[in-house]
Amino acid sequence: MKIYIVSACLMGLKTRYDGKVIASDRLREAVAGAICIPVCPEQLGGLPTPRVAADLIGGNGHDVLAGRARVVTREGLDVTENFILGARQVLGIARQQQVTKAFLKSQSPSCGSRSAIGVTAALLISEGYTIVEME
Repeated sequence: MKIYIVSACLMGLKTRYDGKVIASDRLREAVAGAICIPVCPEQLGGLPTPRVAADLIGGNGHDVLAGRARVVTREGLDVTENFILGARQVLGIARQQQVTKAFLKSQSPSCGSRSAIGVTAALLISEGYTIVEME
């Protein structure tokens, strides 16, 4: 049986930074027949929903994990440690559940994996997990 980590917001759970509910039909099609474990790294790192949007400052998720960049809210609050903790929590879940792939939300400072690699995506990639970025 395939087991995937999935960004909770893409599953329609109320975990987005702005508290809005979204669901991705494309994701549902992509993971049909698999066991999906919904995760929100930002919530797992102790941040509330809704929360102020945050941005990667000074680099990408790999840089944050290496201590060369930060994650800061648009109000100026440094939430780097929350993002790192959430990423580690997701990695722990992936290891415990023998996850083979992660379907993560695009354009997220946690989950994005294309233009600006998020903190969680960077950690999972560094541990050999395949990331599929979803809208």
